[in-house]
Amino acid sequence: MQAYPMRLSPGDDLRAAIEDVLHRRAWPAAFVIQGIGSLSVAQLRFAGADAPTEIAGDLEIVTLAGSLSADGAHLHMSVADARGQVCGGHVARGCKVRTTAELLIALLPGYRFSRILDPHTGFMELAIGSEPEPRPRPD
Repeated sequence: MQAYPMRLSPGDDLRAAIEDVLHRRAWPAAFVIQGIGSLSVAQLRFAGADAPTEIAGDLEIVTLAGSLSADGAHLHMSVADARGQVCGGHVARGCKVRTTAELLIALLPGYRFSRILDPHTGFMELAIGSEPEPRPRPD
């Protein structure tokens, strides 16, 4: 496992920034193992909901975690508002960093993640595969 720390700046879209670095670096398998920071807007899809709910204000990221594959990110987050009320759910695009977001991404060499339709759940679920060993090239 390799660690990749990442810091986002004010105004960055949390999910878009994570997916951008994932695609630019062509990581085949990784996890966001933790994230902290603040948001001015959170877009969270709650359990059983079809669309995200927007939460605006001074928000603290309490937890952030998820899997990263070539197909994109599957992220869950909990945020606390200025009164300490906490809510959480699936991270959608549109979560705007207020002051900072500090993330730790764990790369998993030797693995390849993808998302495939699971007939039992009806959702695109994580499929874990092996990354092929590089073959020697003939001289």
